Amino acid sequence: MKLFFGQIFPEILIDSDEQQHITKVLRMREGEEIFVTDGHGNLAKGTLIFEGKKVTLNVSEIKENLPNFSPKLHIAIAPTKNIDRIEFFVEKAVEMGISEISFILTEKTERKNISIEKLRKQVISASKQSHRFHFPKVNDLTKFSDFMKNLDFENTFVAHCNENLERINLNTLREPQRDNAINQQPTTSNTITFLIGPEGDFSDKEIQLLAERGIKAVSLGNQRLRTETAGIFVAAWNYDKMF
Repeated sequence: MKLFFGQIFPEILIDSDEQQHITKVLRMREGEEIFVTDGHGNLAKGTLIFEGKKVTLNVSEIKENLPNFSPKLHIAIAPTKNIDRIEFFVEKAVEMGISEISFILTEKTERKNISIEKLRKQVISASKQSHRFHFPKVNDLTKFSDFMKNLDFENTFVAHCNENLERINLNTLREPQRDNAINQQPTTSNTITFLIGPEGDFSDKEIQLLAERGIKAVSLGNQRLRTETAGIFVAAWNYDKMF
């Protein structure tokens, strides 16, 4: 499947960057079959038409509301000092079906600025590579205190490294409810949120605040994992629940 990103409704428009990729990089020819997704669960199939520099689609089929991954996973993670590490996390988490990514500024977060638009483009690329028709949502960098205001505390967990505090084993968590075949929209009950701290972990104050809100702490094993590794570990854990 040669999958590209674009608009499906009200009319099919192939993204301008994708058009350039089709003509200048892939050097595809008129009449070749491709697929176009809008990242919202809709998919169009057709053959290429070249109108000067513009690339359009001769549509043969449109599929709407294709199934999404379930259960859904939202990871809130502190950006790492080395941006390559967080980009690696984003790519692998997308491939393993993550539904939403938030970046949080904690007391010990060293990197204060990230290019959200660059990461969103990376999400599109990784989604196409793994043939996803529902692209993950990427939220702006947010202060930890602000992020805490809109959490579903019952289905939120934090992975921290403080061995002196009670932590439950990740594999003992109750599996979130799955969406049924009719209702593919996210529901509170089938979405689970994990908070992953920065290099140096969450501060004692932040961990205490999380505990006061009833957010349970989880252990990811006996080894101390890097920030991006912890995020990928949780994504892989959830990926296993999808099948």
